[in-house]
Order: sequence, then structure tokens, then C-alpha cells
Amino acid sequence: MTNVMDPKVERRLQRVIDIAERLFLVILFVTFVARLSHTILLRPYNILAIISEGMGVYFIMMRRSASAVTLRPLDWFMALMGTTLPMFARAGGEPLMPTAIGTTIMFAGLMLTIWAKASLRQSFGIAAANRGPVSEGPYRGIRHPMYAGYILVYVGFSLNNPLLWNAAIYGAGIAFQIARIMAEERILTQDPKYADYRTHVRHRLVPGVF
Repeated sequence: MTNVMDPKVERRLQRVIDIAERLFLVILFVTFVARLSHTILLRPYNILAIISEGMGVYFIMMRRSASAVTLRPLDWFMALMGTTLPMFARAGGEPLMPTAIGTTIMFAGLMLTIWAKASLRQSFGIAAANRGPVSEGPYRGIRHPMYAGYILVYVGFSLNNPLLWNAAIYGAGIAFQIARIMAEERILTQDPKYADYRTHVRHRLVPGVF
């Protein structure tokens, strides 16, 4: 026999989860800003990481309701890890190359993220959900440009702040982001519009590679 959750109970559960994740993210972001803010005078490029993470929090706070949201605990775990781990990054270490290079990579990633989020508008959240397929802007080239932008920010930040801690944090974060992408596509592909979109835009993160 298949256990089906009562729709009213499911809606209440989703509402509680929604409020809890927003509060959790705001608290985590505030601590991230506090940890990096004292380094801005010596490492002004670190403000790009703050802006990048801050945008993610802002769009989550402003998102619209989803027509379908995963309730699988593993999906939520992967999504939370992918979203929150980068906020544990630290400033420090001697840059591996001229800081202008790392800063340029961070800036490029931030611009791609802004473009992707502007295209998503309010169709953005933590866990896998369907808030309406988007095929505008950078989504015409790859299916998950926002995550590609995040990864560029991680790479640039790590070049300017080459700590083993950051390498571990970002390495794990990227792995969870990839798992998050797979979970999102499992939900989105149930929508015929997204299934059709996948036939036209074949790659997820890197054109011709993945």
C-alpha cells in the first residue's frame, strides 16, 4: 500500500520548511558577512563573494510559490549543503597569482549569476522545485548558468584566498551543487515544457562538456 500525504498536511509542511530555510539562510549570511567584512580593506575583492552569496539569499526571500517541491530528505540535504557550505569560506593566504586574475574570474562569475537570476526573477529556491521553466538569457546556452556563475566565483575567491579550508569547502560545495542539479532536473522534467527545453539546450554547466 502506498502512503500518500494529505494535501493540507503537505502544504503546511512545505510552509514550515519554507519559513525555516529562509530564517536559517539569513542567520548564516549575517555570520558570513561578519567573518569577511574585516578583511575588505586589505582584500577589497572579497566583497564580490559577499555580493554573490547575498544575492542568493535575497532571491530566496523573494521567490514565488512552486507548483511542485521535492520532499525527499536527501534532496533537501544536498540543496542545503550546496547553498550553505560556500558561506563558511575564509579570507587568508598568499594569492596564487596576481589578484586581478582571481578578481576578474569572480567578477565574471558574479555577472553570470546576476544575469541568470534576473532571467529567473522569482523562480529561485533552495530545494528542487518547479516554479516555471525558464529559457531566456543565459539559459539559452546552458541549463544551469547560475551554478556555473557560482563556481567561477568560488575559483576566483580560492585563487585570491588559497587556504586548504577553502579548497575543501568549495570542492564539497561544487559536488553538492551537481547533485542538486540532478535533483532539480528530476522534478523539472516532469513538466513537458522543460522536457522540450532539454532537447534544445543539451548541456547543464559547461557547453560541450557537461
